[in-house]
Amino acid sequence: MRRKLLLVTCVMAGFAGVIIVYANWPMATLPLGAKADSVLVLKGKRKLILLRDNQKVKEYPIALGANPTGKKIMEGDERTPEGHYKLDHRNPNSIAHLSIHISYPDQNDISQARAKGVSPGGAVMIHGLPKGFGYLGRLHRLSDWTDGSIGVTNQEMEEIWRGVPEGAPIEIRP
Repeated sequence: MRRKLLLVTCVMAGFAGVIIVYANWPMATLPLGAKADSVLVLKGKRKLILLRDNQKVKEYPIALGANPTGKKIMEGDERTPEGHYKLDHRNPNSIAHLSIHISYPDQNDISQARAKGVSPGGAVMIHGLPKGFGYLGRLHRLSDWTDGSIGVTNQEMEEIWRGVPEGAPIEIRP
């Protein structure tokens, strides 16, 4: 009985080790000095694409808000907004590993929320994993887990941070 338990424990530990290694295995990185001038997010495909002169520089798989279908309407709906915005400021001291703020809500979003008698919300970001959870690496993409932001791995966030200037336009499509 002890041998079986030891064997099962070893197999499970090995499996967990393989998963952690996979989750954090280095991927092709954005070349040093490569810059994007805009960002495109395709919610349905779970992709964030860095563009320069409308040509793809690099593409990243993403996680979205926990209720990703449809346009963000109000605070707390856990949806990622859709539309044209700007990446308007950076937070190096975010609760996640770096964050870049998306200029949601715009006047149209505010008007639509007011018409429904709700707050449009805000604090929508592109960000890495919450502090202390970086070890999850790519595994974070197994589900949509943000409150309406766009989640990437910490390594990917560092690339986006370096490669996208403040003020760059971001289009978020369904």
